[in-house]
Amino acid sequence: MGHALASPELNILRFRKLTVRYGSHVALRDFSADIPCGSLTAVLGPNGAGKSTLLRAALGLVPLAGGEVRIGDAHPDHARPRLAYLPQRHAVDWDFPITVRGVVEQGRYAALGFLGRPSSSDRDRVDRALAELDLAGVAGRQICQLSGGQQQRVFLARALAQGADIFMLDEPFAGLDLFAVEELTHVLRAWEAQGRTVLVALHDLALARRVFSRGLLLATDLVAAGPIDEILTEANIDRAFRTAHCVHGN
Repeated sequence: MGHALASPELNILRFRKLTVRYGSHVALRDFSADIPCGSLTAVLGPNGAGKSTLLRAALGLVPLAGGEVRIGDAHPDHARPRLAYLPQRHAVDWDFPITVRGVVEQGRYAALGFLGRPSSSDRDRVDRALAELDLAGVAGRQICQLSGGQQQRVFLARALAQGADIFMLDEPFAGLDLFAVEELTHVLRAWEAQGRTVLVALHDLALARRVFSRGLLLATDLVAAGPIDEILTEANIDRAFRTAHCVHGN
């Protein structure tokens, strides 16, 4: 399957009996779920539930102890250029001396290869990504000079410049003010309307209900998956957080 966006009823990500361990600790156990193409999905659960681990497993950043990930009809080793990742904010060195445009240009590095020089097409992709995320006016500024919301949009623009159509965002709302939350909400809903597939790890259940159409509720294993209002029942939430309390003792 190429980069063309698929029909919304197709499952673009398939997780089958996925298990991830960190030493003796099981971070994700026997997880199976399908993610429809063009969906905006919240990955929910308490601390230690496996939210970030699920995203990292899909990206091939952690080894699997069991199971598999399928991206479209392809093995993930061949399809991972379709995936883009926005890490948690604390994982980014915001003081690194690089401009907004420099960050977004990083999205083209994989396509350029070793010592490759950006073409006019590459520069056009960067320009379009900056424009879509309303960053063209600050393209020459250092990332440390931006607001939290602008910084998040820089990394979304980098993902767009990459040419991805499946996006993994790890706690992107954390630390943002209300205005920035609404800005990011607008972007994600627009992407869903355009047929882009987005998975977002977050802990805020109220925000999930307000913004997202679908959800995965985790407690190391899968508690529930489907339309957001159907999975966030009192019984499911109680099961997820009670399980976490029993496992982690907090």
